[in-house]
Amino acid sequence: MQVFNVEGMSCGHCVRAITQAVQSKDPAASVKVDLGAREVGVESRLSADEVISLISEEGYAVKLA
Repeated sequence: MQVFNVEGMSCGHCVRAITQAVQSKDPAASVKVDLGAREVGVESRLSADEVISLISEEGYAVKLA
């Protein structure tokens, strides 16, 4: 699992937006969001750069943890 630090997440809508963004490119991806820690864990065939790009497109500042 790859873990990313994501700034700006605050609610269920953020969780859904990020999950849907990743799963739009990899429907089988597992996405675990920890709002308190500002972390997103992604288990996917996508590369870290692809995941960062997808989350960034949703308007979040994101980097590999």
